[in-house]
Amino acid sequence: MAVATSATSSSLALSGLASGIDWTSIVKELLVAESAPETRMQANETADQNKGSAYQAVGSELTKLNTDVTTLSDPTFFDTRTTSLSNGSVASATAASGTALGAYNFTVSQLASDAVQQGSKASGKPLSPTNDVSGLVLSSAGFANPLTAGTFAVNGQTVTLATSDTLQSVFDKISAATSGAVTGSYNASTDEISLSSSAPIVLGSATDTSNFLQAAELYNNGGNTITSVSGLGGVNLSNPMDNANLSTTISDGGSGAGEFAINGVAINFNASTNSVNDVLQKINDSTAGVTATYDSLNGRFELTNKTPGDVGISLQDVTGNFLAGTGLSGGTLQRGNNLLYSINGGGTLTSQSNTINGNSSGVTGLSITALGVGSTTVSVSSDTSTIAAAISSFVTDYNSAQNYISGQIATSTDSTGNVTLGTLTGDMDAEGIMTGLRHAIGTSPSGLSGGINGLNDLGIATNGTNNTLALNSATLTSALTNNLSAVKDLFTNSTNGVATTLGSYIGDVNGSKGALANDETNMNNEVTTIKTSITTLQQKISNDQTSLDNEFSNMETIINSLNTEKQYLNDYFASSSATSNTAPTAAGSSSTG
Repeated sequence: MAVATSATSSSLALSGLASGIDWTSIVKELLVAESAPETRMQANETADQNKGSAYQAVGSELTKLNTDVTTLSDPTFFDTRTTSLSNGSVASATAASGTALGAYNFTVSQLASDAVQQGSKASGKPLSPTNDVSGLVLSSAGFANPLTAGTFAVNGQTVTLATSDTLQSVFDKISAATSGAVTGSYNASTDEISLSSSAPIVLGSATDTSNFLQAAELYNNGGNTITSVSGLGGVNLSNPMDNANLSTTISDGGSGAGEFAINGVAINFNASTNSVNDVLQKINDSTAGVTATYDSLNGRFELTNKTPGDVGISLQDVTGNFLAGTGLSGGTLQRGNNLLYSINGGGTLTSQSNTINGNSSGVTGLSITALGVGSTTVSVSSDTSTIAAAISSFVTDYNSAQNYISGQIATSTDSTGNVTLGTLTGDMDAEGIMTGLRHAIGTSPSGLSGGINGLNDLGIATNGTNNTLALNSATLTSALTNNLSAVKDLFTNSTNGVATTLGSYIGDVNGSKGALANDETNMNNEVTTIKTSITTLQQKISNDQTSLDNEFSNMETIINSLNTEKQYLNDYFASSSATSNTAPTAAGSSSTG
């Protein structure tokens, strides 16, 4: 322990000028001797901390091992199943634990599909209410896809378009470019554009910069007349619904509290503040069980069931006319299909989804997902590879626990003969755990069959040089393949199965009141006690130093005072002696004349 010098000592006391004694060194040596127990206590503290850490590490090893044991003690784990299919394009399959072993032939004749409520076409307002489009400016025309300025080709001739043009002026430009060979017109009743000629029309080129032909849905079919594929008026999905260019204006009843129901689920809307996209999102986020979309190609709204099968979609406008205005309530239901299949050549079975479970097939635990039409054989077998992996993990973690404990209790001797003890050398609890683990895995239930009497018959043998186990994978695979029931009983038997017994032992040792918990608590308590003792000793040494410094300092002060008085007396008597020696000579002198 480092011994400090008192900050209150005088320079005289520190130097020992009065006493001539180097008492500061004496005090330092006294305090060093007094602090000797602290070194021993610190060594004990470190040893106890190391032991506590070692106990904790043993607990971690046992916890890891117990995870494997918990798996292997569950009887249902040994009933796990794996599946294989002869034709993976027809279906995929999984089998729950305990599914009956065997092969099942599935023939799928029809996949399940979603029902779709298709709204009436041309839900968007026509480009023009009449065939006269001389006043219809392109920039304000309600095309589903807004027009861009630029050029496009008709019969190889370039037509230049500006968004300030009217639709009629575009027709005029087409006629002028083709010298009157091609004429254009608009039909308000069908909301379609037609280009006509006495000869086949060729539209577009790779150098076109305007999207007019695409927006007008005019494609190069090589005929004398080319007409838009569908109605051209588009719905503006981002505008408020009462200004969305719908053929029928959406109303919420005038109160802003519009409402409609899909499959009995209410959806609310405000026609002046909610856009069409807002309401579609509300439908999709609801529990109505449908997905709402807008098909811009065909100009119609659609509702698609989120689950397949021949299931309808119910619609009702409550307040306002959203469903009628979007054409949904006046549309048609495209019925979904149910899955049609058979098993092992039997009669046709039905499912509303493409997943076949035990309720529909009668094969409990087997789940089939149909992927296509055709036949496939599903083979259900014991999942011995998963079981083997779990047993291998158990052996690995058992060895890890034993190796760690062995390393902690081992001693080593260097070349000079010095012996170094392990952290837990001589610890009875640590040695007892090693023994307890060995005994636990040596148990086995009676009445096992097929040559299975213990772990050794699974290819798990005790290593002759230490406490670890060695695993022969080939032997294990054979045992799992030929006598899985006996392997299951070896581990899971409720009385003395290996996993049952080992799990019980680990629970006792590693539980909250087990030996390891007690050892850790004891080490922590000892460390706390030692820390307190060290603090107490350090305080005593500090107090003793202060006391000794003060006592020696006082001694120096007293000696210095005595030396001062001594010097005074010496000076006084020396002065008196000199005076007495000279005075009589002067007084006794006489004249002899």
